[in-house]
Amino acid sequence: MMRLTPKKINSFLFLKLPAAFFCGVRVKLIESTHCITTVTHRWINQNPFHSMYFAVQAMAAELSTGALVMLHIKESNQKISMLVANQKGNYNRKATGKITFTCNDGDKVISAIKETITTREGVTFWMTSIGKDKEGEVVSTSEFEWRVKYIPKSTTV
Repeated sequence: MMRLTPKKINSFLFLKLPAAFFCGVRVKLIESTHCITTVTHRWINQNPFHSMYFAVQAMAAELSTGALVMLHIKESNQKISMLVANQKGNYNRKATGKITFTCNDGDKVISAIKETITTREGVTFWMTSIGKDKEGEVVSTSEFEWRVKYIPKSTTV
């Protein structure tokens, strides 16, 4: 089985989520338990107040969680759907420069995927992504409620 890498996910962004790609959202690291994404404040992703638009921060934060979901679905070798059911965001300060988003909730994904495969029911769970500037100050905190559901292989007679 081919492993998801930052390069593969960033290519996926270009092809399937061009708004995130052209705003500069990139995966820098993905491992079983955590994912790191970055985005740098630029003209194309700024708000009228000369800082990064909140929706761009939300895209980078969501990717740090969603990439982990994609990774573990792929590793399960099962057909499983994924969907963001809810989102909460707190924005603490102006986002300028390079912002790094980190999600350390890979274990939650692993548990949810095991549960949906076992029970054949949808499973929801919350993941958190923290965005920090180059000084290490928290710029934003985003929470995403993900829903995963096992999709049985169709049986034909």
